Amino acid sequence: MIEYLTKHPEKIITPFLEHIELTAVTLLISILIAGILTVLSVLIPRLGSILLALFSVIYSIPSLALFALLIPFTGLGKVSAVIVLCAYNQYLLLGNFLTGLSEVDPGVLEAAKGIGMSTMQELFLVQIPLAQKALFAGIRLAVVSTIGIGTIAAAINAGGLGTLLFDGLRTMNTVKILWGSLLSALLAVVCTACSFSQRSPQSSGEKTLRII
Repeated sequence: MIEYLTKHPEKIITPFLEHIELTAVTLLISILIAGILTVLSVLIPRLGSILLALFSVIYSIPSLALFALLIPFTGLGKVSAVIVLCAYNQYLLLGNFLTGLSEVDPGVLEAAKGIGMSTMQELFLVQIPLAQKALFAGIRLAVVSTIGIGTIAAAINAGGLGTLLFDGLRTMNTVKILWGSLLSALLAVVCTACSFSQRSPQSSGEKTLRII
């Protein structure tokens, strides 16, 4: 394995960097969309259940099938991959976001209303700080899901570590398969560890309670 890396570093480093780029872009867009949908769901309570039902159906569709459905509209490449990955992530992110917000102590929300907070102030100053644990759990799930399903996106010419894996499977090259698998696992572990290193949500929650 080391010999292959020293002789062909570009065949390992390039797919690895492509996978990081695909993951980062997907997560940024996914979190932005999920945040907007969460705010809308708070303002329109029935919308949340409708969106979760819709995204659960999408999440149940095999990734290759969803990639194939998009190809006639967005073609081969990263655009189709990002759209599919973002759609999958909405089920994980939105579900955790809404669950976390709904589990905030009703007494705290009543106290917030009692001091004159608006719905948006409650959301951003009270609910989100107290629901950080669930929010980060959703993000961790989305990270792992994106890294895993992102390897399959190589089948539609989206690049990434899937290219290394598929090349290895096609040519029965064990070294390529091992490098692709190890780097995918390493990327997932590192990203998950980084999310765990975020500050504890308990401190933010206690701060909010003291303010109220």
